[in-house]
Amino acid sequence: MQTSKLKTLRILQMLQQYSDEENPLSATDLIERLQIDYGIQCERKSIYADIKALQEVGFDVCRTDYPRRGFYMAGRTFELAEVRMLMDAVQSAGFITPKKTEKLVQKLESLLSAGQAESLVRQVYCQSENKCSNEEIYYIIDNLHQAICDGCKVKFAYKRRAVDPKNKKTFREKIFTVSPYALIWKDDHYYLVCNNEKYDNLMNLRLDRMRRITPLSQKARPVEEVSAYKGRFDTADYAAKMFNMFSGETATVRLLCKLDTLEEMVDRFGTAIPIHAVDGDHFETTISAAVSEGMVSWLMQYGGRVQVLEPQSLIDSVRARAETVLSAYTKE
Repeated sequence: MQTSKLKTLRILQMLQQYSDEENPLSATDLIERLQIDYGIQCERKSIYADIKALQEVGFDVCRTDYPRRGFYMAGRTFELAEVRMLMDAVQSAGFITPKKTEKLVQKLESLLSAGQAESLVRQVYCQSENKCSNEEIYYIIDNLHQAICDGCKVKFAYKRRAVDPKNKKTFREKIFTVSPYALIWKDDHYYLVCNNEKYDNLMNLRLDRMRRITPLSQKARPVEEVSAYKGRFDTADYAAKMFNMFSGETATVRLLCKLDTLEEMVDRFGTAIPIHAVDGDHFETTISAAVSEGMVSWLMQYGGRVQVLEPQSLIDSVRARAETVLSAYTKE
């Protein structure tokens, strides 16, 4: 490549890597870096010509006199706040191993200048003990994504912790052959929504517990055979109806809620849910949700502040759970 063209690209690279509004690079800085790092010699006026060329093709290179005179890359693919949110998401995702978390954070750092990345990484905290140890996770995601696109079944081992009589750390493994329909990231875990070929319903399995995945040539079962969805699985609708990702039959649920739970109900079910005032302390709302053990657990956290009015089957389940909890704490 001609030296002049290479010089322009190196200037772009340096501006992206080292400059921001707080850390501009002067023409002198660029000349010195070109000489030291790449052995390219140039004059000041050629730097200005290269900057102008970069601006003309759409790069947002700005000039500033404060805190000192120089040029900096103003517009980037991701803004600082966006990279921060992505870093926080990667750090908090339990299904990403510590090793892969570190590599992903490094890739996100490359979207910023060196100065921005340094200040941002100092603020990011990773609690590695909450991370999984399954280094196959990328391979699993890739294979599941492809199987969903191809409409084919997959087979894998599903690993869960157990405690043996000698209190030794152990695991139990079960082999699943499933028809995959969607991947959902919810409640800090990554789930596969699928159908176990032995049953006629949907189930949710955590990706971090999967091992030795094998794509199969067998076609997946049509989703309408195992759910109420016709032709296409509705990921958003399904995720909204799940509680702690427990599967269950969808039903209309009517709740009587204390007024102080209003924000929590709206946060959980969205602003479109109906809100009907009952008195100065209570309101009613009606939702469509999967009635499951997950929903019972979710309701139990509110004690008497959220009461199920219907269906009766859910009322019975909550009452049975409450009686079980009470008996565990009742002394003879």
